[in-house]
Amino acid sequence: MGTIDQKRSLLHGLRLAALAGAAALTLTAGLATPLDPAPQQARAADDGKKVLTVAVAQSVDSLSPFLAVRLLSTSIHRLMYEYLTNYDPKDNHAIAGLATKWEPSPDKLTWTYTIRDNSTWSDGQQATAEDAAWTFNKMMTDTGAATANGSYVGNFRKVTAPSPTELVIELKKPQATMAALDVPIVPKHVWEKVSDFSEFNNDKSFPVVGNGPFVLSGYKADSYVRLKANKSFWRGSPKFDELVFRYYKDQDAAVSALRKGEVSFVAGSPSLTPAQAESLEGADNIQVNDAPGRRFYALATNPGAKAKNGEKFGDGHPSLLDQRVRNALFRAVDREAIIDKVFRGHAVEGEGYIPPRFQDYFWKPSARQKLAYDPAEAARLLDQAGYEKNGDGKRVGKDGKPITYRVLCHATDPNDKAVGKYLQEWWGKLGIGVRLNCLDNVTDPWLAGTYDLAFDGWSVNPDPDFVLSIHTCGALPATPEETGATDNFICDKKYDELYARQLTEYDPAKRADIVKQMESRLYDLGYMNVMAYPNAVEAFRTDQIKSITTMPAKAGNIYGQDGYWSWWSAVPADSGGTSDSASSTGVVVAIVAGVVVLAGLGGFAAMRRRATAEERE
Repeated sequence: MGTIDQKRSLLHGLRLAALAGAAALTLTAGLATPLDPAPQQARAADDGKKVLTVAVAQSVDSLSPFLAVRLLSTSIHRLMYEYLTNYDPKDNHAIAGLATKWEPSPDKLTWTYTIRDNSTWSDGQQATAEDAAWTFNKMMTDTGAATANGSYVGNFRKVTAPSPTELVIELKKPQATMAALDVPIVPKHVWEKVSDFSEFNNDKSFPVVGNGPFVLSGYKADSYVRLKANKSFWRGSPKFDELVFRYYKDQDAAVSALRKGEVSFVAGSPSLTPAQAESLEGADNIQVNDAPGRRFYALATNPGAKAKNGEKFGDGHPSLLDQRVRNALFRAVDREAIIDKVFRGHAVEGEGYIPPRFQDYFWKPSARQKLAYDPAEAARLLDQAGYEKNGDGKRVGKDGKPITYRVLCHATDPNDKAVGKYLQEWWGKLGIGVRLNCLDNVTDPWLAGTYDLAFDGWSVNPDPDFVLSIHTCGALPATPEETGATDNFICDKKYDELYARQLTEYDPAKRADIVKQMESRLYDLGYMNVMAYPNAVEAFRTDQIKSITTMPAKAGNIYGQDGYWSWWSAVPADSGGTSDSASSTGVVVAIVAGVVVLAGLGGFAAMRRRATAEERE
């Protein structure tokens, strides 16, 4: 599930580390056309509208913010709806969003948010505290509405709106993520008409009412998503009149479309492959952006799928329940080779669960703890666990049959296939077979637990709470028939205890230490093998976009940001002169003047969201 593809992308630092690179990236570009059935040169539409087209290699899982977890879907929701808080595009600290300020009571159990009075829904109605209260209450009382982001409200006792500009959240116990509630606030007067949140995908009637910088105006599954600029957005209207995300199943075709000028930007799956990036280097009017990424790339092991009611399901190989076997497999993965031969240097060797970009939370195993590449030790562990070779040199299970592991991979991700071939070679030398199961959509077998291992990955937010929550017992589905928020069915009491502790710890340094203990626990359990931290490699037309904001400002990414800064700030190449306050990179950074600092919380700034295993976010 892990990378985006699915619900898991597998499939949803309190401050970013200072990153080397030039100041906010400046791009140049012209215009892209609205999405049409047939490709055409990106240009101004016939009616003079300025359209920015982004090629993506991931399809939408849902346009409902209550259900969506893929990176593309959650990125679209950031454009459609305001959250209580946003994140500064320069360094990711919490800044005003729908809420202009937020304050805790002395015991940290009651939080009061002041809701801005200048945000309107695209149908003309005022956005109020009642919309926020309704959104959170619906998630607290309806399991369908809690599918994607239920972990944010699990500790909420009561949410009320005493006035249109005042939101009050009462907690069961202190919660350190109250400036990082990454939940899209929806209009009550529209969504209260929905009868079944588990089935409603928000994709039948357009335009969709929202209050973000863009309004969803059209959608065709596995084809395109079209958004128009919200001229009444409180922060200022985007400079492009329309924004279109066009889906390409074949990533090479998307790169070709960029070369031809049919699209202005290519994000990849979620990144361009090294070969694709290198082929674009030096091309006329094309710029490649290669920045430290915010996601990890991993192998997830089926730990024995089960539901909260204790019922087991799926058919994961029983040998993988033995920690010695899991450690043996990971001892036989050459991470350096993956970095050099698959990512060709456009990644960093994987270690802990959170990428080094988030330095406050980045963890590395000790020399003694590290599962370093050691095929001989891997073979010894397998022998010790009782999985010895037969006369044909094949490792056999307790049932006497040769072991062959089924590995889920994303058909649209070249990295999965390339690493998969190495696994066949490396594990083959151990006497273990590997059968790659590369699918367009890995969600169904993942949710059913009908896999042995799977390529996984998430985009990590500056506050890591979300990606930590997906490995708690509470994230398991209620029953085998239902969908939980779990990544790959991990349920460990010690890990859960650490998760609860970090959630209530307001001291940044102490909380970071607990998070690192959680990463250490995940590492030791062996159900998650982080192989790499890929760079964010993307490309754009410099004759179509004049300027755009990266996040963070130095050496940051454009696609999949923790906010709407890139597409909101993008300036068409033919706009002429200097960009105004609604779109210039300089002004985006200057906006932070209105940031609210949380008194007594040591400058705690948070945020979270999920990564997708495709970047499930």
